[in-house]
Order: sequence, then structure tokens, then C-alpha cells
Amino acid sequence: MTVKQCVRTLTVAVFASLVAAPVTAQTTIQADVWADNWFALYSGKALIKEDSVSITTERSFNAESFTFKANLPAQINVIVKDFKQDDSGLEYIGTRKQQMGDGGFIAQFIDKSTGKVLAVTNQQWKCTAIHIAPLNKNCAKSSSPQTSCKTKHIAIDKQWQSANFDDSQWPAAVEYSERVVRPKDGYDRIRWARGAKLIWTQDLEADNTLLCRATLKAS
Repeated sequence: MTVKQCVRTLTVAVFASLVAAPVTAQTTIQADVWADNWFALYSGKALIKEDSVSITTERSFNAESFTFKANLPAQINVIVKDFKQDDSGLEYIGTRKQQMGDGGFIAQFIDKSTGKVLAVTNQQWKCTAIHIAPLNKNCAKSSSPQTSCKTKHIAIDKQWQSANFDDSQWPAAVEYSERVVRPKDGYDRIRWARGAKLIWTQDLEADNTLLCRATLKAS
């Protein structure tokens, strides 16, 4: 076989393998998210959506609805934060309303082409708190909470957004009722799928910053 024939044979073989290779179509996903007060949602390590209202805004209760594309199954990672005025974990510091805030988070993910629900927030999610304050809740009415309130910071594992990350030691998310969370301003305009629950970690008041994980599977 001549060199020219070898090149032609190799070219045909490569072209044939490319034609035969399956193409994985991305799924367009409709997402609806409500958080008290702020969230950033990632597909793997890629930022998909950040709450449009800054975490520094008090009472920033708003819902976000958006679409994104992903290959399924997809690893969904969320950073959720409740508003806190400083490291004490309190809000309205120095006023008569000085108090611990409380959080809340709900989300749903729907295959836009079929309308099938891919995932909703519930106790099957894994969530862990990385900023906890105050540890001593009796400091909530202190005149100097910045010094009297105790805080705990937990280091973030750099691999926490990986699909292969072992989150078996993370606690399951805790489901909360509407009566407890009192969601408002945007929550009611979303038609939540059956099974979508308001979630947080074990302490709705002291757990201020959470990392949450779930997997979107093909419908």
C-alpha cells in the first residue's frame, strides 16, 4: 500500500468514527428558586445563576426563574446565605429589632421540552453549614454582639462541587413548613411542583451560610 493509500484509508476511518460517535444533546432546564436571603447556583463548578439582589440587602425576599442547559445527569451545587449584618450572625444591630435572622430555600428543576420534574428541594438534598452564629444565642440582645456573640467558620473542601465528591458525611437537608419559614415576595408567584419543600439545615437561625448538593437525572 502506498503512502497516499494509507493516508486515504486513515482519513476514511477517522471520518467514519466521528460519524458513528454518539452526540449527547444538552437538556434545557427551567429552574425556579426562592431563597431567604441569597443564593448562587452552579452546575458542577460553572456558575449558572446568582441572586439578583445583593446579600447586603435586608429583607431581600425574591424569586428567580431562569433556564440553562446541561448534560444529564448533572451535579447541582448551591451556596445559600441568610442575611447577617456582621460575623455575629445578627441583623438590625443597635435597633429595637436586633435579632437572629432565619433562612429558607426552595428550588425546582424541570425539563423544558417535556415538562417533567427533574428535581425539587427536599430531605434528599445534602446541605452543610459553613458559617454558624451566634453559637451562644443569649447574645442576641447584647449591646455589643460583635464581641459577645461566638462564631464558627468551617473550611470549604475545594472539591465540594465535583460530582465525585463524597458527601456521605453531610447531613440531609431539613424540610420546613411555610408556617415556620414564612416565605414571601416572589414565592407565591411560582407554581411549585408537588414534593418541592422549603429546606435548610438543622438550625434555621444560627446556620447562616450553607452548601447544598443534588443531582439532576434524566427524566
